[in-house]
Amino acid sequence: MGSVHENLTGRVAVITGGSGVLCSKMAQELARQGMKVAILNRTIDKGREVVSEITESGGTAISVKADVLDRDSLLHAREEILKTFGCIDLLINGAGGNHPDAITEGEKYSEKGEEKTFFELDENGFSQVFSSNFIGTFLASQVFGKALLEASSPVIINISSMSSYAPMTKVPAYSAAKASINNFTMWMAVHFAEAGLRVNAIAPGFFLTKQNRDLLLNNDGSLTERSNKIVTSTPMKRFGKPEDLLGTLLWLADETYSGFVTGITVPVDGGFMAYAGV
Repeated sequence: MGSVHENLTGRVAVITGGSGVLCSKMAQELARQGMKVAILNRTIDKGREVVSEITESGGTAISVKADVLDRDSLLHAREEILKTFGCIDLLINGAGGNHPDAITEGEKYSEKGEEKTFFELDENGFSQVFSSNFIGTFLASQVFGKALLEASSPVIINISSMSSYAPMTKVPAYSAAKASINNFTMWMAVHFAEAGLRVNAIAPGFFLTKQNRDLLLNNDGSLTERSNKIVTSTPMKRFGKPEDLLGTLLWLADETYSGFVTGITVPVDGGFMAYAGV
């Protein structure tokens, strides 16, 4: 399959958390469309794996070590990207994730001897989850924003979650951070509208990734109790595949398709948000 978004050819995309299951697929697709891709990760080797997949397919990509909570490391990354590619046209804020210290053991409060109720959540774990998802998005947007404003049609795409609309049980820090992403996406869209920078977000529904595989599947590959709830609440009756995000990604990235679209969060969720359960 060749490029269908000729507009994107030759442009530069920066993807934080670019080696993750969802973001690596996005990186590969943008490279297939002719974009030069910079994969940012705290672990450079993980990024290199994605880069080698892209280059083997004839694309152009580099792996850059960066921590989205460390401004200096982001500044160094920006310098390296500009030195290598000369400009930045698209930023995808994909870094984030969860942490065991910010997850309750039960879905609802119980005094029946559970080790980790709401009252045992660790404030450092809570803070880390909120920071990596929200503050990381803010810092990366700030550091790469000035370079983006020099592009002809700059775009920021933030990564939200179904949990931003109605918080999932057990993960209060993650849910609150993703709700903040939706709000911040709107704020930035308004702030930069006249400067020509469009800011939108994608809210994936439930996708199987390395991070959540243990939560969603039993050792034998069958659905956990929590997974059964998810699939029951998803009208399309399946988990998302990383490929399911790519059409929305390309639509938002290419101004000939979405030039008047800014400040929205697009659910890609198999109908999850639309379903009341009855």
